[in-house]
Amino acid sequence: MARIDVTVRGAGVLGLAVAFSCAERGARVRVIDPGGVGAGASGGLVGALSPHAPEGWDEGKALQLESLRMQEGFWARVREAGGGDAGFARTGRLMPVADEKGAEVARRRGEAARELWGGAGAWEVVPAPEDWRPVAPLGLVVRDTLAARVAPRRGLAALVAAVRAQGGEVLREGEEEGAVLRATGVAGLDGAGVKGQAALLALPGVADCPQVYAGGVYVVPHADGTVAVGSTAEKEWTDPTGTDERLDAVIARARALVPALGDAPVVERWAAVRPRAGSGALWLGRDPKGGFVANGGFRTGFGMAPLVGRMMADLMLEGRDAIPAGWRAG
Repeated sequence: MARIDVTVRGAGVLGLAVAFSCAERGARVRVIDPGGVGAGASGGLVGALSPHAPEGWDEGKALQLESLRMQEGFWARVREAGGGDAGFARTGRLMPVADEKGAEVARRRGEAARELWGGAGAWEVVPAPEDWRPVAPLGLVVRDTLAARVAPRRGLAALVAAVRAQGGEVLREGEEEGAVLRATGVAGLDGAGVKGQAALLALPGVADCPQVYAGGVYVVPHADGTVAVGSTAEKEWTDPTGTDERLDAVIARARALVPALGDAPVVERWAAVRPRAGSGALWLGRDPKGGFVANGGFRTGFGMAPLVGRMMADLMLEGRDAIPAGWRAG
């Protein structure tokens, strides 16, 4: 049997992204997760890939921008390697403008985006579109053209196919060999996390429409004729995977925000606890307990996956450590 160079514990998006990035460089990879692929927060519904507002710029925002710019190439390579389609599209995002003061703030942010985003996208105030119109008091929205979407479960399946096509293994149980990475979500953070609930509505014909965001509610059309809405942020809960009246409220707010949702039927309700490190940032690098760690994705797992994959492959395979101090485990 061929030697295993890298073992990844955890088949969520960060673990699989690192596995794929290592396999791309010729490493023999084994991924182990007793719960199966996407058993935790990565197996969700929403899949919004959205940039930070272009203000208060710092290293973390710059790196998130870099990862968002990497998305097309990353998912194209995943598809080329294994044939799986993650449902990625850079469809943009609309955010209703509440008042004139909000419009002025948005225009200043647009100027900052022109300086900071390097032409990757625009942040602009425009009239709300007629064909996919969120409720906007002034009839204006912020249009962010950098935002994108991915279908989480399709993305995970595509990563699994790509890892296997490059000679890797994705298993429920197995032995650890080689360099060991732990990407185990809330279990690896001693249960620390924030519960989120989301729903999937059936609404064909809007697959190419931009996502909408307002008041903490995401509305994200997907390529398969569904629209994901979410999500809650619950620091206390009794049932980590149960849905309740808080999700009912999110669905109602989403319908009010985007009238085109109308009475679109709910086809799935979902909940899980998302891993959030104490710092609120990613938790990457050499694990103080031994081996390596990639955790703390919280709401940014899919958005940061391309960059995390590259950084951890650099460290584990080549000894190059480019992880910023604010994300460093230890």
